[in-house]
Amino acid sequence: MRFVDEYRDAERARALAAGIAALCGPGRRYKFMEVCGGHTHTIYKHGIEDLLPEAVELVHGPGCPVCVIPMGRVDDAIAIARRPDVIMTSFGDMMRVPGATGSFLEAKAEGADIRMVYSPLDALKIARLNPDRRVVFLAIGFETTAPSTAMTVLRAAAEGIGNFSVFCNHVTIIPGIKAILDSPDLRLDGFLGPGHVSTVIGCRPYGFIPSRYGKPLVCAGFEPLDILQSVHMLLAQLAERRCEVENQYTRVVPWDGNRKALDAMDRVMELRPFFEWRGLGFISRSALRLKEEFVAHDAEWIFDVPGVRVADPKACQCGEVLKGVIKPWECKVFGTACTPETPIGTCMVSSEGACAAYYNYGRFTRERVTEATRA
Repeated sequence: MRFVDEYRDAERARALAAGIAALCGPGRRYKFMEVCGGHTHTIYKHGIEDLLPEAVELVHGPGCPVCVIPMGRVDDAIAIARRPDVIMTSFGDMMRVPGATGSFLEAKAEGADIRMVYSPLDALKIARLNPDRRVVFLAIGFETTAPSTAMTVLRAAAEGIGNFSVFCNHVTIIPGIKAILDSPDLRLDGFLGPGHVSTVIGCRPYGFIPSRYGKPLVCAGFEPLDILQSVHMLLAQLAERRCEVENQYTRVVPWDGNRKALDAMDRVMELRPFFEWRGLGFISRSALRLKEEFVAHDAEWIFDVPGVRVADPKACQCGEVLKGVIKPWECKVFGTACTPETPIGTCMVSSEGACAAYYNYGRFTRERVTEATRA
């Protein structure tokens, strides 16, 4: 396969769906979690749930990097951005994420110099062009984006660009999955492993999931046939009484990961003792910070960061959505007070957020379920 249309072939999709149905045991129900928000959007954009038998349920997990950022960290970033000598830079997904004191867009409207960038190298360029200002890059994401942040810090250090710093909020996927597995709220039969993260860390780190928890995992790609084939592989494992890590996304994901990317992260970053995840609370050794060697580029050392923990709005149920305990349409404010235009929670803001996926692609599904509930 060389072209994207081949991964969306309807005939092959129907054949895979038939194979999935054939693997389902009589009277058995299966619940698989797609860890990555990109998978959730593929599932609802292409109607994959409608192809699956009723015995197979897909639930979303905490694999959206914007969604797991707690409100307190947003407020910390806004506090830095409001300083008159600072240019704050951020990916576009973060611009509308609400904190307790507002969002980046609101702070920008009030006079803060906040600019959207497409990579940390863009932020470094702004620092070169503005030597009299302190340029901060709000770094978010899993191991997918952490290497680019690390490489940018190394370049800034090598070039002696002292007015560039990073407010590091990179999280790591394995502790997040472990927190889900240790949660008493949810019972799962297996995982669709995150494709983007796995291009960096590989498949090997997921080995504890089958060995310790007895759940199979398949690293999955992001096209419709990728998702269907991954579900088929999970069901085949269960039918054959196997439990292991498999790699469906072999065209992109190396089993042992990307050594150069991992080395860059190891050179610049280290694990924090603990970090707060939205909806999951504090998880030990689940996030990255810059090593002491690079404190000259660490915004948390340079600036007086408030560091106040902020509770999520009571009306918002992002935490339950991120853990897969409830579907987005079960949230009290979904589609009414909380929409992409007026988001209350991160899951509605992010392009990978589960609530955004349901709102954009799952409206009819929500209406059908609502009608069934009323009946």
